[in-house]
Amino acid sequence: MNKMIFANLVHRPIRTLISIVAVAVEVTLILLIVGLSVGILSDAKDRQAGIGADVMVRPPGSSNLIGITGSPAPIKVADILRKVAHVQVVSPVITQLSTTGTVEVIYGIDYASFNGMGVSFHFLAGGAFTGPYDAIVDDYFAASKRVHVGQKIEILNQQFTVCGIVEHGKGARKFVPLATMQELIGAPGKASMFYVKLDDPKEADSVAAEIKKIPGMSGYVVTSLREYLSLMTMGNIPGLSTFIGVVIGVAVVIGFIVIFQAMYAAVMERTREIGILKSMGASKAYIISAILRETVLVAILGIAVGIAISYTARGAIVSHFSTLRILVTPGWILRATGIAIVGALGGAIYPAFKAAQKDPIDALAYE
Repeated sequence: MNKMIFANLVHRPIRTLISIVAVAVEVTLILLIVGLSVGILSDAKDRQAGIGADVMVRPPGSSNLIGITGSPAPIKVADILRKVAHVQVVSPVITQLSTTGTVEVIYGIDYASFNGMGVSFHFLAGGAFTGPYDAIVDDYFAASKRVHVGQKIEILNQQFTVCGIVEHGKGARKFVPLATMQELIGAPGKASMFYVKLDDPKEADSVAAEIKKIPGMSGYVVTSLREYLSLMTMGNIPGLSTFIGVVIGVAVVIGFIVIFQAMYAAVMERTREIGILKSMGASKAYIISAILRETVLVAILGIAVGIAISYTARGAIVSHFSTLRILVTPGWILRATGIAIVGALGGAIYPAFKAAQKDPIDALAYE
């Protein structure tokens, strides 16, 4: 049977190649789209963890997506937080979503308090702000845009001078002075959130509870950083799971249709061969098994090609857009493999049963 299956695939190389490419496209779509979504989310989590804060305080009704909230909180909240037991440092931050060129979140920071969160900026070139229109960028952004210290860049339609390039992993990729950000977005005396550093990280939950008891603070969203990071999953990001489900659905439909068409055409072309097999005593199960095994072989070849394309494409994308993170994880490779095989088998079931139902006399007389 194995020799027959290989011979059937080789006999129609173009159709076999198209089927393999269809499965490869299915796998590549799943791995790259999911990998990009998971990579961006994982990168955001790592950068939040890299700030070094223990508690986050956000205004009432804040979204879990950093940058969506705006700047509705009075900056004087920082003075209230500094009086709470175990609190060492409070850093007010304005987060501003920018869609110019690419979607990104710009941080307006008070440099001294933000840098004192426990994980200091690691400068690779330059240093801290020296003027109101200085900007600090991370190494990923600097590499992708070939930016160097002293160069002018545009942030929120305003020219800034790059004063420092830091190692990635501490909040955003671009930082400007807090007062300047307040002026640019028309939010004097406001902040989007407050990062809180404690003398003992184990007290994060108790401090969060204590803050909620302060008059006027009950409506604020107060979470330990550990709790916040646990909420940053695909299921908790609005629309992300639906988006990934749609992508997987489209990929499965592509694989299903191409495999169905290829195997149906193959069955019609091999009507006489099927008749010969059945006249020699081949059972319906044998015919079905032959068709499905051929389909599985095509799917496996397509999966291998798809994984190779995914890794190649990931390398090319990251090399050209170094700020993007794409995670092709073993777990999703296994899921993509299962989805591709199930989709391929689904497309081959009807042709396989149609082949098994052929009458050997009619099949032998088929022209």
